[in-house]
Amino acid sequence: MMILNAKTKTILPGLGLSLAVAVLAKLGALLLPKLGGATLAILLGILLGNTLFKQPALAAGTKFSESRLLEYSVVLLGFTVTFQTIGEMGLKGLLYIVLMMTTVICGAYFIGRKLGFNEKMALMMAGGNAVCGSSAIGAIAPAIEANDEEKGQIITLVNLLGTVMMLTLPFLGWSLFGADLLSKSALLGGTLQSVGQVVAGASLINPETVKYAMLFKITRIIFLVVVVFLFESKAKHDHLVTTSESKKKFSIPWYVTCFLIFCIINSFFTLPTLFSEGAHFISTWFETIALAAIGLRLDFQKFLKEGPRFLLYGLSVGAVQTIAALLFIFLLQI
Repeated sequence: MMILNAKTKTILPGLGLSLAVAVLAKLGALLLPKLGGATLAILLGILLGNTLFKQPALAAGTKFSESRLLEYSVVLLGFTVTFQTIGEMGLKGLLYIVLMMTTVICGAYFIGRKLGFNEKMALMMAGGNAVCGSSAIGAIAPAIEANDEEKGQIITLVNLLGTVMMLTLPFLGWSLFGADLLSKSALLGGTLQSVGQVVAGASLINPETVKYAMLFKITRIIFLVVVVFLFESKAKHDHLVTTSESKKKFSIPWYVTCFLIFCIINSFFTLPTLFSEGAHFISTWFETIALAAIGLRLDFQKFLKEGPRFLLYGLSVGAVQTIAALLFIFLLQI
């Protein structure tokens, strides 16, 4: 019990700050409805996190808000989605994800090797951008026996790239696709690195975009098992690993499994309107608090600490992702 209390006390300051920023954002949205609570939450978070609230004591709580609350939000999103919703992606949507992941993996690996990064770092960069950011890197690293320093460097780079894309792609999508919901969702859900970045980026447009962008994102996450298997096989073939067993077992993230379970329930059973509305209300608040935390944790100094070679790698991979997404959306007529 004492351990639980100590952990709770560590989380509370950052969680409380994230909640306060979310409340301010919601109130601000009443005055600035065109911006909306989600946009204001992340903008306020960025402003405050880089000026007044840099204290290390806030880190545990903002990390909890960014990761756990977003996961809970994704789970609750399952109550607002049915198989009919997923079906709107269609086979074109699935083909789009496969083409995107293949292009990003090949592109990131090739660029990394050309820029002088070792094979393990290139593989982690490829998987992190193609699937789900830090979570994918965390699953790939032990499978290919990457060391902690390499893993940390690539995680930082992927997160920096994801942040830049999170703040720019929504406006690109809006300018190119206008009211076309599925195209904007495919652009964001098919490119942005982490679940948090997909939610944050899509929230800058509207809640419906969040829902559909997450369908594309979850499809990518489901392919994590395949990506890790292929990367591990390549590492063994290239004699990059010394053991026959990977050091860490991996699986589909729990929140994706729960999302699919609740989606099945919502598809086959008629749930009370109050139930689905309640899930949507709680999910929206969790999402806004998480977006505030993402903003609070965004440290601009990290951009300056990485060398030009790392930044060139990140920007090059981001360009490949964006161009490929626009090309495939156009060719497949999503």
